[in-house]
Amino acid sequence: MQFFATAALFVATAMAIPATLVERQSYNPCPGTLYSQPQCCATDVLGVLSLDCENPSAAPTDADDFEDICGSAQPFCCLLPLLDQGVLCQHPTGV
Repeated sequence: MQFFATAALFVATAMAIPATLVERQSYNPCPGTLYSQPQCCATDVLGVLSLDCENPSAAPTDADDFEDICGSAQPFCCLLPLLDQGVLCQHPTGV
């Protein structure tokens, strides 16, 4: 009888403790190793060259946030950002 009461008390306590949700994965706009540089670019020329590129001012938390951070520029993932130009760029995940 004491075992049942102790077990019931333990179960009731465990159920009463609120569970906290932990975010398991963060948003990675540019997964992989090839197109791994997130950029905000004003103009894209056939996916080969993007003009007036700069790094995002903050780390994006999702695709919509990446677009908001870039503002009037377009979000891209580039192979090589060079002298404010993005070389070989593609659209990021979710955009």
